[in-house]
Amino acid sequence: DFTIRLNHRQVLTDILDTAGVPEELHSAALISIDKLDKIGSAEVALELTSRGVSDAASTMLMDIFANTQEILKQEKDVNRTIVGNLLNIVSNETLTQFGQILQFAGTAPIVIDPSLARGLSYYTGAIMEINVDDLAGSLGGGGRYDGLIGMFGKEQIPACGFSLGLERILVVMEERGMFPPQIAESTPADVLVLNLNEESAAESLKLAFELRTSGLRVTLYPEADKLGKQLKYADSINIPFACILGETELAEGNVTIKNLKTGEQKTVSRSEANRNIDH
Repeated sequence: DFTIRLNHRQVLTDILDTAGVPEELHSAALISIDKLDKIGSAEVALELTSRGVSDAASTMLMDIFANTQEILKQEKDVNRTIVGNLLNIVSNETLTQFGQILQFAGTAPIVIDPSLARGLSYYTGAIMEINVDDLAGSLGGGGRYDGLIGMFGKEQIPACGFSLGLERILVVMEERGMFPPQIAESTPADVLVLNLNEESAAESLKLAFELRTSGLRVTLYPEADKLGKQLKYADSINIPFACILGETELAEGNVTIKNLKTGEQKTVSRSEANRNIDH
């Protein structure tokens, strides 16, 4: 249930020209327009004015994009209606490119959205973003940039590309239960080795190595911190066990193993630690 929003930099240029935005203000205006879905039309209009765009031009732009949003709420013939509204503003060549993209894309959920800006100035052609309804921002985006490679070399090479927001995708997958059970029910590690102070950090690192060598998946807390904070962290990411190396344990060659699910803990010799951690 994702949507691929499609636009073209020439569409934006033609809309800006139609609204009466001077060419030297185009780049600044696009930076503001790129924020429409984040701060809303009223705030974007204010920002356009602060960038030197006239009130009349700003009002026309917001009206054009508001009309687009109304069309996007329709359930059928959305792209056809949007293209029809752009006929008197945008060149036939650019609209033909939209048609070609839609033809090649087959049944992909593509929606033409003239308000999509992608504020980076190096885009020269088609631009796109991937969105889901209940997540602010995009899961990915990109477009055509014919001049970017030439900025770093002697030859102008047409190119296109996109990037994906891995963390956002993982959030959506987790919220919607899209992970298979063996992943959804898994834990990031079998045990967390606590790091209580800088003096014992070397021994904590050594214990983590010993446990890993025995076949356990081990996370070492990255810095010395309070015991309670480290246990809370382990519990928050569903690590079932924690290994504690306090002064007494270090002196006696032992380790205290705490079961974070039951709250039970026991102290055993370092050599027996791996046998007391379920995995």
